[in-house]
Amino acid sequence: MPVARLLSRFRLPPTRPRRKPADLAYAADDRPSLGLTFGLGAQHAGMAIALSSYALVAAKTANLSLDDTQSFLTCTILGMAIATFLQAWGGRTGSATLLVHLPDPVMVPFVAAIIAAYGIGGVVPVGLATGIAAMCISRLLPYLRPLFPPTVIGAVVCMGGFTLISGAMKHSLGLNAELEVDGPSMVIAAVTLATIVGLSIWGSRTMKLFSLMAGILAGVVVAAAFGYIQGLERFAGTPFVALPKLPTPNFAVPPSALVVVVVVALLVQLDTFASVVLMDKMDDAGWRRADMKKASGGILANALGNALGGLLGGMPNATSSANIGLAHATRCTSRYVGLAAAFIILAVALMPLATLALTLIPDAVVGGVEVYAAAFFIVSGLELAASRELDSRGVFMIGISITFGLGVMLLPDIVHNVPPALEHLVGSGFVVTGITAVTLNLLFRLGTAMKARLDLSGDRAKDTQAVVDFMEIQGGAWAARREVVNRAVLAALEAMEFLVASGEGRRPDAVQARFDEFNLDVELLHHGPPLVLGAAAAPDLADLLDASDDAIDAAMANVSNLLVQRLADRVRAGTREGGSYLLLHFDH
Repeated sequence: MPVARLLSRFRLPPTRPRRKPADLAYAADDRPSLGLTFGLGAQHAGMAIALSSYALVAAKTANLSLDDTQSFLTCTILGMAIATFLQAWGGRTGSATLLVHLPDPVMVPFVAAIIAAYGIGGVVPVGLATGIAAMCISRLLPYLRPLFPPTVIGAVVCMGGFTLISGAMKHSLGLNAELEVDGPSMVIAAVTLATIVGLSIWGSRTMKLFSLMAGILAGVVVAAAFGYIQGLERFAGTPFVALPKLPTPNFAVPPSALVVVVVVALLVQLDTFASVVLMDKMDDAGWRRADMKKASGGILANALGNALGGLLGGMPNATSSANIGLAHATRCTSRYVGLAAAFIILAVALMPLATLALTLIPDAVVGGVEVYAAAFFIVSGLELAASRELDSRGVFMIGISITFGLGVMLLPDIVHNVPPALEHLVGSGFVVTGITAVTLNLLFRLGTAMKARLDLSGDRAKDTQAVVDFMEIQGGAWAARREVVNRAVLAALEAMEFLVASGEGRRPDAVQARFDEFNLDVELLHHGPPLVLGAAAAPDLADLLDASDDAIDAAMANVSNLLVQRLADRVRAGTREGGSYLLLHFDH
């Protein structure tokens, strides 16, 4: 088949080496079969198009005509396709991940207000302003690593899941203005969710790949049985293919309005950053920290999607949380699926019949998917935050930021008591959590030294518990990876045993630890000559049965030597300033 042969030779820009998780069917650089690629891509495209209803909400709020609404939706979907393609392509203009874009929900009230005041042409300067601002932040992101440790990103991701709960409950329960539950909607959402979860847990590998599509189809069938599929008569007057009508740009939008939009757009990039980190973590069993280059590319792809989509007359877009949940459900993060989704989204944008069919998916079906996505994000955020050692600083940073975000969500009327310019900033629990987490992280890090020392002179030379407490306290203060700190504790204790057992008057005087995001060094300062670190081998237990006490002591020292060199990534011994040291290095 010519198309299959062409795709077999197709290569995407390379990414850094990663270790594929055991439960992942297809990682980012894996290429599924042609049918599977477009089948999975259709699931992602269908989800994104269904969520393009945010653009419809903005159009309805701005009282656009039917023709202008159709054109606005088409141009917005084109921007989504551009950003999704760039994300999957990678290189210098994307994150090289399966990140699908949708109209930015946070921007809905701003875009609606600007369209109502300045016409559909007002979205052109909005798209350009948000795109240019995001391009600037994408260039600076590699230098902002201290602002975004996994604890901060974990809080933001967790809050992203909480923000989905309200819509998920409204759609799943069919709540009306009086908050009355609709029984059929609840059944539809339950069938959708049960199918997704059931196939994800107990299904075969192929069933897991299409669990979300199966859930949507099951929900649609049940919805049709209840008579909840509405609007089929609209197909009669809808053309099969149509080009969008591009608006005339209107640059009369005042700078003050653009400044507010730009500030919101920059804060929304926290979501883009978190999405890239989450996808990278899902794709790498050896994940340790945020890849700032990858995150920078992800924000740049979003920026270019906003700028180009804005030129066409579409609203700004953002990464889709529901599609990340879909990637988790299908156990597939292949970039080739992202490219297929981008092409399908592009085709749908030019096919009003397809757009109409996807937007007719009942809200209850979408609600079932949103419940799955919310659960995945909340647990993933907590797992990401807990991947580092937490002391009181980390606990308060995560707890306070999520509390403030939830407070805004639970008390929405609080925004009426702030200046109008800040109303939409304070009104978003996601934005409040992001700002609070970054601010508290910077505040709590003030005065936290990246180097610490524990004196072991006198009676404390054999106090192993003091060493354990010292390492755990410093690991929490530095938000170091939990498994690295545990390994460092074991290595330090074995090193102390090795020092004492090696004789020649050696005894530990102090433990020093130094940390940065990439390295953890533990240094034992001691009396006596420096240790000789030769090749260590495990002792033969049979030979020790009849050995003398001295031979047994020597063998135990050799065991400590072996363990130290196995636990640490690098070990070095030497002298400095009239004393000896044993340096244990751990890659972080």
